[in-house]
Amino acid sequence: MKFKMAMIGGGLGSFIGPVHLMAARMDNMVELTAGVFSSDPEISRRSGLEYGLTEQRVYSSWQNMIESESRLPDHERPDFVCIATPNHLHYEPVLASIRAGFHVLCDKPLCLTVKEAHEIHNALVKHDKLFCITHNYTGYPMVKKAREMVGKGELGMIRRVVVEYLQGWLSEKEEEKGNKQAEWRADPAKAGIAGCMGDIGTHAFQLSEYITNSKVIKLYSQLNIFVEGRRLDDDGNVILNFEDGIRGILSASQVALGEENSFSIRIYGSKGSLSWRQMEPNSLLVRWKDRPFQVYRTGAGSESAGETAYKHSRLPAGHPEGFIEAFANLYRNFALHLKAYREGKPQNATYDYPGIEDGIRGMQFLEAVVRSSKEKRWAEI
Repeated sequence: MKFKMAMIGGGLGSFIGPVHLMAARMDNMVELTAGVFSSDPEISRRSGLEYGLTEQRVYSSWQNMIESESRLPDHERPDFVCIATPNHLHYEPVLASIRAGFHVLCDKPLCLTVKEAHEIHNALVKHDKLFCITHNYTGYPMVKKAREMVGKGELGMIRRVVVEYLQGWLSEKEEEKGNKQAEWRADPAKAGIAGCMGDIGTHAFQLSEYITNSKVIKLYSQLNIFVEGRRLDDDGNVILNFEDGIRGILSASQVALGEENSFSIRIYGSKGSLSWRQMEPNSLLVRWKDRPFQVYRTGAGSESAGETAYKHSRLPAGHPEGFIEAFANLYRNFALHLKAYREGKPQNATYDYPGIEDGIRGMQFLEAVVRSSKEKRWAEI
């Protein structure tokens, strides 16, 4: 069974558009059938043709696309809409898609405010639609294994979380050098209230809550702007207080010169600890209190890695899997849920994906981080 996808954003020259398309097509469960790929009609047209669409299914505005596609008969209309636009163009297209009867898959962060996030949630409930937000790092097999180990209590009582997401690509003012990816991320009107924290800090926050299955209840942050004249944070540190007494530190930076995409998480319990790094994603290192260190590997079989991690592996052991495969796991799991939804069956919990609650939590995190840094005090979340 293939599900039909319409796409908003992600045209030629974008980073995330081709990622979405590769991920969506990997399991042969999703096909692109319509889209508007740019605010520039000509770029949208050329993108659609390049992506294999006919001119009749390529649109010049997302409003026109949603209106036109929603009128099609069931066997032609899209099953869901993918939103792959800058942050300020999430809220309205998401709401319009839901109200037109489409399920939605959306880039993070969800929108620009907590208020908008709750409105999206209410619309999903009212119209009984499914929603996925692309915190794709949860799709890595060894992240699944880490969550499973923590959930089973194998590490004992969790005490401490250290999560870092470090990049160096904005160490200079790239937004003034014609870099389109930098331009909108540095613009408060398009990126929202946070820069670095909105772009990559939300990934770190979501991963820490996902693996621990515990919510942050209070935080203290310091946001920094190191590049002179920049309007949004390009660096920051956050102290996290989780429920159940877990304590954590989150560090995010886009001015960590020399770093590429250094995303890592370490979790410390009373019986052992674990460590995972996105740049070496096929390994999960576990350090035990009373026995030798252990390394779990992607693709090593269900007996070693566990059933959930194994089902999110695509290749035999020793064959590297990475960013695209993890992203594809979100699409695959979302498609499986769409299939279960269509058949009136419950979703298989093994095939999880980030949903609307993750989107709301991300916005709550950003508002709390900005408030704490500005007021120099703890903020509840």
